[in-house]
Amino acid sequence: MKKSSLILFALATISLTNCADKDEATSPKKTMKENLADNPLVKPSALPYLAPDFSKIKNKHFEPAIFEGIRVKRENIKAIINQTENPTFDNTIVALEKSGQQLSRATNVFYALTGAHTNDTLQDLNQELAPKFSELNDEIYLNEDLFKRIKELHNKKGDLALDAESTKLLDEYYKNFVIAGAELEGEAKDKLKEINSQLASLSAEFGKTLLAATNTGALIVEDQDKLKGMSESSLKSIKTEEGTFKIPIQNTTQQPTLVSLENRETRKLVFENAWMRADGSGNDTKHLVTEIAQKRAEKAALLGFGTYADWSLQKTMIQNKENVREFFDGLIPAAIAKASEESKMIEEMMHSKGQEGDLEPWDWNYYAEMVRKAKYDLDEEEIKPYFEMMSVLENGVFYAAEKLYGITHKRRTDIPTYHEDVLVYELFEEDGTELGLFYADFYSRESKRGGAWMSNFVGQSELFGTKPVIYNICNYPKPAEGEPTLLSFDNAITMFHEYGHALHGFFANQKFPTLSGTNVARDFVEFPSQFNENWATHPDILKNYAKHYETGEVIPAELLAKIKAAGTFNQGYGITENLAASNLDYVWHTISADTEIDDANKFEKEALAKYGLDKVHAVKPRYRSTYFSHIFSGGYGAGYYSYLWTEMLHHDAYVWFENNGGLTRENGQRFRDMVLSVGNTLEYDALYKDWSGRDPEIAPMIKARGLK
Repeated sequence: MKKSSLILFALATISLTNCADKDEATSPKKTMKENLADNPLVKPSALPYLAPDFSKIKNKHFEPAIFEGIRVKRENIKAIINQTENPTFDNTIVALEKSGQQLSRATNVFYALTGAHTNDTLQDLNQELAPKFSELNDEIYLNEDLFKRIKELHNKKGDLALDAESTKLLDEYYKNFVIAGAELEGEAKDKLKEINSQLASLSAEFGKTLLAATNTGALIVEDQDKLKGMSESSLKSIKTEEGTFKIPIQNTTQQPTLVSLENRETRKLVFENAWMRADGSGNDTKHLVTEIAQKRAEKAALLGFGTYADWSLQKTMIQNKENVREFFDGLIPAAIAKASEESKMIEEMMHSKGQEGDLEPWDWNYYAEMVRKAKYDLDEEEIKPYFEMMSVLENGVFYAAEKLYGITHKRRTDIPTYHEDVLVYELFEEDGTELGLFYADFYSRESKRGGAWMSNFVGQSELFGTKPVIYNICNYPKPAEGEPTLLSFDNAITMFHEYGHALHGFFANQKFPTLSGTNVARDFVEFPSQFNENWATHPDILKNYAKHYETGEVIPAELLAKIKAAGTFNQGYGITENLAASNLDYVWHTISADTEIDDANKFEKEALAKYGLDKVHAVKPRYRSTYFSHIFSGGYGAGYYSYLWTEMLHHDAYVWFENNGGLTRENGQRFRDMVLSVGNTLEYDALYKDWSGRDPEIAPMIKARGLK
């Protein structure tokens, strides 16, 4: 997942933390009086690539640095508006690009840390900042005088003799202002500002509440016998100082431990803790979900759109909600049919093992693993020893990038990090030119939100002369001290996925930051990351990294054959749970402004039934509405479809590679030059067609999923 940002600067609504002690005194009065000259977030860092100096950054630095950044940003905008010269591309558009550097420097670190290592101080500040950032955004995008300057330039852009990137930037600013509501007048504009502020606060509250719900949803087990089936290393990793066992829950509905837990009642408790984490608990989010959805519908209506999806899908590759619906409807029948077949097969396995009754959601993964072992002779525990985390990273992920793109990676231990688990690497071009810095933060912890994502501490920009400083976040269980970190095959794929985002950022080659790297539409940004997953199973890559952590033996050919043979197993489940979540997102964001929702759970149930996504009882949505952070606090509202859309793109793209020589340096360079390096400087459909020679087709995705 690429962490999304708002139009002008990152305004993520998740919570982050830094390296400071949690009990550090951080009263507002004290922090605001701090000498800004000594604040490490105010001036550019002295570290390589302007990387944040976490040896100096503490909780107390964020509030004064951000508020000072807001003040300077306002001064920058005021200077653009008040100048007496007629608008030019340089004094208006380039000036906008240059505004707010100081604010971005502070917020990039703040939001990176609040997602990966939060504390109460930063959560409270995040809650306070959400409406203030919304206000600042509105001050810019709803400013009549500023919009007049942009509109005047846009109307005569053909006479400005701009290069292609500059023309695209002008178009982007104009469209962004119009989409934000710049053409509204009077009371409507004031009402929009009010709604934006409310939504910012609600989304921040959702993120904060969900993190607490996820942490408190962990299951405490006192009797080790109830955990039979879990490996010794897994038991060690969840054993508490009190002698009990604490099973944390991840951001998704299904949980990793459900694959191995033999005790059905324990499985049920784990599932229900995940399923009900924010429903009826002390951290209930149902009221936030309904209010966010209704406020978004109200905003869309104010801007002249029937639904929030109609407004939100502007500037996307898929273009409109009708195309989203058509895309879903083309997948649902085959997905449900496949999931139904799988359900019968898995229930038969359950009954054969003496368990009577219906197959339940907490049974699926446990008995599916048995079916997989029986049908494909494949055991997840047999696979894990070949996927040691550091080997996956350095001998797999990095090795694939070297083969395709010629880049190399060097470990840096002299760069300060915000947590002891974070790794840092420097990247180099094939000719030795410095490319950027990469931070890898892989282990889960209570201060980190669930999921996996990528973002930047520093973005690429020729205008500022900056090279990328990028981080990947994952949530792999941390083993007991001295034990190896052995990944599931899915977790290994996730590492390749997130590094695909990183490559998209590292290969950015734009002058202007607004158009640089991953600053593309939601339904395109996941394409490079999903495409990079393909190399995880490429034979030449696998034999370089999939080695037994004890013996060094390369993963046996017969085991690899089993993995490939099992590739389409359980795909009915996988695509159905994704479609169920995607359709929840769709239905929440296609309500009209006059829709009244009294019961979020009833609304969710009816939304699934409407499209037949409740037909397979044991297959539940990947995310329930109450913990769907992507859409209610992560910037993917009306956009979760993009994961399936870009899956179609990546399968189609891999066919191109297979038809053109596969894993070669030449093919990698072509993909880099024509896809990964162009940022948001071209139209997405034209970009894809120029690279592949045709429009994308859905057939490779259907085949890969085993739906036909």
